[in-house]
Amino acid sequence: MTAAQFDDAMLSLCLARVSEQAAIACSPLIGRGDEKAADQAAVNAMREELNKLAIKGVVVIGEGERDEAPMLFIGEEVGTGDGPGVDIALDPLEGTTITAKAMPNALTVISMAPRGTMLHAPDVYMDKLAIGPGFPKDVVSLDMSPTERVEALAKAKGCAVSDITVCVLERPRHEDTIAELRAAGAAIYLIGDGDVAGVMHCSDSENTGIDMYMGSGGAPEGVLAAGALKCLGGQIWGRLLFRNDDERGRAAKAGITDLDRIYSRDDMVTDDVIFAATGVTTGSIVAGLKSRSDYMETETLLLRSSTGEVRRLTCQLPVR
Repeated sequence: MTAAQFDDAMLSLCLARVSEQAAIACSPLIGRGDEKAADQAAVNAMREELNKLAIKGVVVIGEGERDEAPMLFIGEEVGTGDGPGVDIALDPLEGTTITAKAMPNALTVISMAPRGTMLHAPDVYMDKLAIGPGFPKDVVSLDMSPTERVEALAKAKGCAVSDITVCVLERPRHEDTIAELRAAGAAIYLIGDGDVAGVMHCSDSENTGIDMYMGSGGAPEGVLAAGALKCLGGQIWGRLLFRNDDERGRAAKAGITDLDRIYSRDDMVTDDVIFAATGVTTGSIVAGLKSRSDYMETETLLLRSSTGEVRRLTCQLPVR
């Protein structure tokens, strides 16, 4: 397909509705302690809305492999079958645990780009590093140590390392990284879940206070985050991590032959992309769902890389 066939202006509004409906479906399950039910509700709603769109969509980043994910699995075709061919990356509920516990920053997330322009990342871990806009290309890299990264960013920013704050997913595997960063003098912003949101924080450090994202998490979330930064500005790098032959086999199945490759933002998303994130619980990016007597209020962050547009959509949807 040609880029002209990808009408990002019209499709972005459609994408916002998909994200909104997935968020609303989670509403009865916020704080109920059932992660699987919340995730399934979001999956069902997102799939139903996607299948209303006049697209030939293929899920390249989804809920997992076909045998493990009954809906919205990697490779699933969605849409009516008419219209442009598109790649779709999604996380129907980023923050299942957050939702189950009614904690901040749970989102429904989806992005779309012309067919064949998104990395088909297998469902494995990815080592990630991200910074915001306005810095020279490759001012930091995955080949640097955590100390070297914060020192390089501080130099580029014209500040002390003690003025740098790094967002890190709170996991035992990151204990050494966290200790090294603190020894270097940097501050740490720990998150329990939601590393797409964690990466997005880097794009607006003046308001979020976060300068860098660092650590390993899901590769699919890395591609989603790359799509967001392609719209918001900023740099991200990712390197796939493999724990066993099964995971290396998943990479081969996805067409990946160089298992040590470092992917930049524009390697993960090679063309214009649109991105939507709707708040399920209130956080630092968007407000969460608000239930009124006869309607549900949502807030969605809607992004287009082709124009750099950042829209915040507040929608009041009647309760049926």
